[in-house]
Amino acid sequence: MEVLHGAGQAAVSLIRAVYNLLWGDIVQIPLPGGSSLGLSLLVIILIPAGIYFTIRTRFLPFRLFPEMLRVTAEGKGDGEREGISGLQALIVSTACRVGMGNLVGVVAAISAGGAGAVFWMWVIALLGSSTAFVEATLAQLYKEKDPLYGGYRGGPAYYIHQLFCKGKARRRSVVAVLFAVSGLICWCGISQVIGNTISSSFENAFHVPPLWSTIALVAVAAVIVLRKNATVKVLDIMVPIMAGCYFAMTLYIIIRNAGALPAVFERIFLEAFGLRQVVAGGIGAVIMNGAKRGLFSNEAGSGSAPCAAAAADISHPAKGGLLQALGVFIDTLVICSCTAMIMLLTPESLTGGLEGMDLLQASMQYHLGEFGVIFTAVILWLFSFSTFIGILFYARSNVAYLFGDKWAWQTAYKLLALVMLFIGGLAAYQFVWDLGDVGVGLMTVFNMIALIPLAPKAIDCLRDYEQTHLKKK
Repeated sequence: MEVLHGAGQAAVSLIRAVYNLLWGDIVQIPLPGGSSLGLSLLVIILIPAGIYFTIRTRFLPFRLFPEMLRVTAEGKGDGEREGISGLQALIVSTACRVGMGNLVGVVAAISAGGAGAVFWMWVIALLGSSTAFVEATLAQLYKEKDPLYGGYRGGPAYYIHQLFCKGKARRRSVVAVLFAVSGLICWCGISQVIGNTISSSFENAFHVPPLWSTIALVAVAAVIVLRKNATVKVLDIMVPIMAGCYFAMTLYIIIRNAGALPAVFERIFLEAFGLRQVVAGGIGAVIMNGAKRGLFSNEAGSGSAPCAAAAADISHPAKGGLLQALGVFIDTLVICSCTAMIMLLTPESLTGGLEGMDLLQASMQYHLGEFGVIFTAVILWLFSFSTFIGILFYARSNVAYLFGDKWAWQTAYKLLALVMLFIGGLAAYQFVWDLGDVGVGLMTVFNMIALIPLAPKAIDCLRDYEQTHLKKK
């Protein structure tokens, strides 16, 4: 028993050490007023990469935003498809991006970094949009047929494999395997977090015991994820409704408080660059809380969304990239901004000392009364549940890369995720939360190893798309 306990403690220590390496501040830059700008490894990797991709794509988020909307408006199109449409791939990735990070995460960023953190979330979204384009286009370029589910599959594991194994008779690449394993670990950890978040919110809002809400959650999830191709059909209906309802409710709140909007935007911009934050030594917290939350929320560079992008049957790979670039806008500039507006339109006297879901529910209660608390619990359930079934769609290609085309392995991973969902609904284990964060951090590192050297192929693809599609218009 002592040996097992010692091994367990060693594993926890290792996870914490890797977590601190990925997410902790490994570089400190001194700032005026006694503050400092702490940079984590992931920030050091992703922000320069986002700037690089933005320059290489000639400022794609600004230049081609109308084309992103036009490609989305093409919808599912006509005729027979071998896989899902580009719009359906966008819906799946949006289901995973639009999750707890858009609610609790934004609240945490504002709590720690003030209103100015919102501005830096916007900046990160603009940079992340170019990164999302590159990784999704590569996923399209290197996708392959899916003999189990039909259509196509792919993602970072597949383009990493091509980078390291091109021309070699090797079934797997070490880096691709590490990415796939990291993804599966990450999504198991997220499953536990989702279960805990949903059960806690329903207990707070409706006084439903966690056991009963968790049983209901796992039962509904099992019916969907254990069926062959039910996930996309469910998300097709669920995601537009939940995002639309949240946006509409926020719009209602904004209209009711229209007179306060100029002061809110003034506060956002003043605190993003403001002298008060510099003098008080808090400008580093403002920037980093916004940046880290933006990176975590939109997932650009982590390699998750390309797993959905690769499944799309579309006429040109760059279309898949444009759709996923728009997904970053939807996640951060729309949904995260909705949460920020709800928060910042609430008098600070009512939210002082609160954090997390308590702070968000207090804001919603101020704007909408008791209905606001209920609405928050329901929308959190929808956001979290859609994330769960979405990440199991992501997992398909990674399980296949590791274990081959066998239903037994696909089903085994789904059952493991359902077990983690159930465990999370009954109790929160910080070790598992950290494991999920470590997983997404490692995914990002392994993904970026391939993304930068392969980026010219995505840039060439964009150039071809502009020459063959845009010049005809």
